[in-house]
Amino acid sequence: MQKRKFEIEDIPAVEWGEKKEHVFIAVHGNMSNKEDTVIKLLAEVAVEKDCQVLSFDLPQHGERKKIDIPCKVQFCVKDLKTIMLYAKQHWKNISLFACSIGAYFSLLAYKEQALEQCLFLSPVVDMGRIISNMMMWFNVTPERLQKEQEIETTIGQILYWDYYCYVNEHPVDKWNVATVVLYGAKDDLCEYETISNFAKRFHCQLEIMQQGEHFFHTNEQLNVFKNWLKRYIV
Repeated sequence: MQKRKFEIEDIPAVEWGEKKEHVFIAVHGNMSNKEDTVIKLLAEVAVEKDCQVLSFDLPQHGERKKIDIPCKVQFCVKDLKTIMLYAKQHWKNISLFACSIGAYFSLLAYKEQALEQCLFLSPVVDMGRIISNMMMWFNVTPERLQKEQEIETTIGQILYWDYYCYVNEHPVDKWNVATVVLYGAKDDLCEYETISNFAKRFHCQLEIMQQGEHFFHTNEQLNVFKNWLKRYIV
């Protein structure tokens, strides 16, 4: 497969496949990168369907692990908007694939965009709930977080006051794109009720893999994911 590595305003990116009119912007998840397994599989299927894929590294991921910009929502949303602007200049039709927290950034950055279609894998759709859960687990009150600004938890995740505020000030309140969601019944990060409510609210098609986890990585999970892509990429 043809693959071109380049940068979009200092953001490392990959363009997959020969030039076509239709591209999928691919937004990876936490602890992932622009060439992760699910994105490679997406590119394989997309190319078969006469599409391309444009993937890129979020801050603190892939080739950007050593940069000073943290992987906070406000910076990620800015990057996604930069990628969208580039895509509009080079493709006629634009669709979206996003995984895990990449879906959350997309819901904020692209809510006004006229996308052809959207595919979400294990999407984070309610970041406020995840942050609230973490604060409860580690006995962190909003008052303490405001005072200390950032608190590192015992699981390696850092709670940030500015992140907490941004999430509360920017709710996911609009999404008019034809969307299909693949969710693992054993997902231990995003509760089924949260995903189900999101799908109902925004009229998404929800497909559940009973043996699926938040991180699709086993051969069985990846085969289900690839077959799902083949069914729904149009």
